Amino acid sequence: MDTSDSKKQNIFVRIWRFYYEGFRSMTVGRTLWAIILLKLVIFFVVMKMLFFPNILQRDYATDEERAEHVRHELTDPGRSTDGGIDGGNTTLSGERNAE
Repeated sequence: MDTSDSKKQNIFVRIWRFYYEGFRSMTVGRTLWAIILLKLVIFFVVMKMLFFPNILQRDYATDEERAEHVRHELTDPGRSTDGGIDGGNTTLSGERNAE
C-alpha cells in the first residue's frame, strides 16, 4: 500500500486493518486470547451469581410489588420500608436518630 493511499483513508479504517491483520497472522496468540475471553466470561458469570442476586425477584412475588418498591426507592430513598442497612436509624445527613 502506498503512503499517499494510507493518508487518505479514515483513521478508524487504518486502525481496524492494523488489528485485523495482526490477529489474522497470529497462531499462539489466538489461543491465548480465546483462553483470556473464556476466563473473563466465566469470571463475570460467577461474580454475578454470587454477588448480585436478583433481590427484587427474591423479595417480591409480583411485578406490581416490585414496581412499587422501585418507585418508592426512587422517590423517597432515605426512608426505606425495610429499615435499610442501619435499621432506618440514621438521617439523610448521617446523624443518628435519638430513638
